[in-house]
Amino acid sequence: MKIPTIILCGGIGYRLKEETEFKPKPMIEIGGKPILWHIMKIYGHHGFNRFIIALGYKGNLIKDYFVGKKYYDGDFTLNAKSGKILHHRGRNADDFKITFVDTGAESLTGERVRRLKKYINSDIFMVTYGDGLSDINVKELVKYHKKTHAWVTVSAVHPPLKYGGFEKDTKGKVKSFEKKAIIKQLINGGYMVFNRKVLNLIPKDSMIEDVFDELIAKGRLQVFEHKGFFHAMDTYQDVSDLNETWKGEETAPWKVWV
Repeated sequence: MKIPTIILCGGIGYRLKEETEFKPKPMIEIGGKPILWHIMKIYGHHGFNRFIIALGYKGNLIKDYFVGKKYYDGDFTLNAKSGKILHHRGRNADDFKITFVDTGAESLTGERVRRLKKYINSDIFMVTYGDGLSDINVKELVKYHKKTHAWVTVSAVHPPLKYGGFEKDTKGKVKSFEKKAIIKQLINGGYMVFNRKVLNLIPKDSMIEDVFDELIAKGRLQVFEHKGFFHAMDTYQDVSDLNETWKGEETAPWKVWV
């Protein structure tokens, strides 16, 4: 049974309102493709090509993109008289199997996952957000989860500081200054693995992180530290930075596929 990946695509994305007024946040383009497509390519590269898209705000635009993608990404022959279309599939055609589910316009992330229960028919499944790019090895993440007794494994990253950081001694004397310092505490890197039993623990109308406290109390929450590239798209500066990075497409850190 193939492990499905839930991608949470229902939020409005208020901090990117000029973009998200007309389309959902996961449809904001990086290098001419929605960030959602980039995320799916990361998972697909590691052999995980079954997706469940949790739709909400302007979800029909996501459906329209993937339904029409075959027309825009490949060559086709149209018989104008009969209306028949012959698609000429290229070798680089995306091998995605996607289930689109409307999980409510205003549902919180935990509630969206709860509403997908009937579509999850494997013992474990993955969850990620529709706005984070990484060069994480998803296969290793799943392998690590299976080796532990965790019910949920969360990828964890050290986020970069906006400003430089000082290291000091006990008397306040500066020992070093890092122009590109990172926060020492780990944060959720967004790429997560869940055991199916957790679906029964997620509180109704909750954020997905709300279940973490109960899992910690049970000793069932694990982190998989990722020291490579991670970049969430929360602001216009993030959109600009990711697009600038993609200009060197072949060297973009998250482009693990070929």
